[in-house]
Amino acid sequence: MDINNTGNLPEQFLWRDDVGLTTKSLGEAAGSQKIYVNIDYVPPKAYSTKYHSHSQQEEFFMILSGTGTLRINDEEKVVSQGDFIAKPAGKNIAHTFYNSGDEILAILDVGTNESEDTCYYPDEDMYMQKSNGIRRIFKGTDLSASWMPEPNPKE
Repeated sequence: MDINNTGNLPEQFLWRDDVGLTTKSLGEAAGSQKIYVNIDYVPPKAYSTKYHSHSQQEEFFMILSGTGTLRINDEEKVVSQGDFIAKPAGKNIAHTFYNSGDEILAILDVGTNESEDTCYYPDEDMYMQKSNGIRRIFKGTDLSASWMPEPNPKE
């Protein structure tokens, strides 16, 4: 087992978007399999993720530095260094962080790696299903309420 350092991660364990959001995948870099451990660096006036919930993935967040706003189940809560929260899976707990401060908001983001999970994005009524290595994305209005898995349906 090697000792790694957050300031010295290979590029393959870094993710960045166009507004400056950066994620360091520490768990992956260290070889973790059952959990992921990330540090998310959210620039001012940016979001950590789209507002979403998970069916299977449990998560834990701790604010390492900065201040921001946690939107959780349509409530907004101010967060700052030292604050932490757990988000159990399958409870329809939608969440996102917004950096409402003037400095980078650094968030320790720990969770379970799940081969099967469905994320729901309520603001857009979108689903992202992860199953057997395939991601499927569909709108909630595309769901069929009339289809049944019965092999011999009643006529």
